[in-house]
Amino acid sequence: MKPLSQVQKLYQEKLVTAKEAAMKIKDGDRIAYGFTHCCPYDIDAAIAERVVNGELKNLKFECALSIRDKGYDVFDRTSTVDEVQFTSPHMVGLDRSMLNKGRNWFTPMFFNELPSFWRNRGGWDVVAVQVTPMDEFGNFNLGPSPADIYALLETAKMVIFEVNTNMPRALGIYNDWNIDDVDWVIEGSNTPLAELPPSIGNETDAKVAKYVVDLIEEGSTLQLGIGGLPTVIGNFLAESDKGDFSIHTEFMSHPYMDLIKAGKVTSSKNRDTGKIVYTLAGGSKELYDFIDNNQTCMAAPVDYVNNFSVISSIDKFVSVNGCINVDLYGQVCSETVGYRHISGTGGQLDFVMGAYASKGGKSFICLNSVRENKDGSLTSNIRPILPQGAVVSTPRPAVHYLVTEFGAVNLKGIPTWQRTEALISIAHPDFRDELIKEADMMGLWTRTSKSTY
Repeated sequence: MKPLSQVQKLYQEKLVTAKEAAMKIKDGDRIAYGFTHCCPYDIDAAIAERVVNGELKNLKFECALSIRDKGYDVFDRTSTVDEVQFTSPHMVGLDRSMLNKGRNWFTPMFFNELPSFWRNRGGWDVVAVQVTPMDEFGNFNLGPSPADIYALLETAKMVIFEVNTNMPRALGIYNDWNIDDVDWVIEGSNTPLAELPPSIGNETDAKVAKYVVDLIEEGSTLQLGIGGLPTVIGNFLAESDKGDFSIHTEFMSHPYMDLIKAGKVTSSKNRDTGKIVYTLAGGSKELYDFIDNNQTCMAAPVDYVNNFSVISSIDKFVSVNGCINVDLYGQVCSETVGYRHISGTGGQLDFVMGAYASKGGKSFICLNSVRENKDGSLTSNIRPILPQGAVVSTPRPAVHYLVTEFGAVNLKGIPTWQRTEALISIAHPDFRDELIKEADMMGLWTRTSKSTY
């Protein structure tokens, strides 16, 4: 361990302005910004200035799940792929808007594979991320979204840290990085972390949530997705007579705060006992304050949190995820509406399969039975076959429970005709006759298909 005076000396030697750091970037560099709140502001603006001035070109950036109150300057201030290109292994609103402008491309990957991919393929030229201020021992904390960042840093040719005093210090594993291994440090403008207002959910979400909550047992470990439905499920569980819950989740968000405040979380699971485990976090300032220096929270890399063997080793693991469409074969699309890209592969399949393999575990895929079109007409989200352009996120053998506002059905271990009947039974009543007709044409509803066995 270095003497403390030497730590501070090293910090001062590496301290530069954002403009000076941007001067280290070269034409054609591949630059990773990371996930959610790690994505920097000041260095981004400084790089953008150099590109606009004609000093840099052909830069390639990687970022995902951007939680920001503004876009990236390096994207917004440029207009051609000869200047700047982006890739994202997951998509939310900002990422989609960049994709729609033709300079951001989705990278299909299982989220848990990213760290090994960076290590095996070789890292990026530059990794530039926001971090907490350095502590007295020379360690910076990577904040509440470690995901794949440790692997990015290990393999980067150049590491640039942008210090943000608003970044929560997220305790966990592989979430600190020492000044020894940093090339340049920027003391940033301390942009407050963008907040995600809690999704309230609607009446249909409440109906779906009731079926899910009825099947969740006391003492379960929870992984809830993002959106209105998880919020409603969190509210219902907080108000229920069930408890002794644990949390092991890809995305730590507002619904868990309801459970924590209601005293429902004991973290008594048989792995990482006493810890709330996550790899990404986004929500209110209340959530960020809760995470800050909280020893009950464990921020961990995605190849641990989303690892099948880790998930399946936790008894009574419950996974809840949403989707866009499901067809009568039981194939689940959670990423696209036809050809239009919406989300990403993420960890859905990891948690679907891991939860089912868990002792006493359950996996739920949830959706509203219909969606309303612009003209007020309805389209069934349970389809004979997935729409053209739809991506299969979870294959039919992996699906456990499928839930709509009309019920929950267990699709495991039953033949195709029974699966078809089960799926039609939870479709919107207005579409059931049509689905039966289509199922008959597909050979899923014939008399011989329904023979006893």
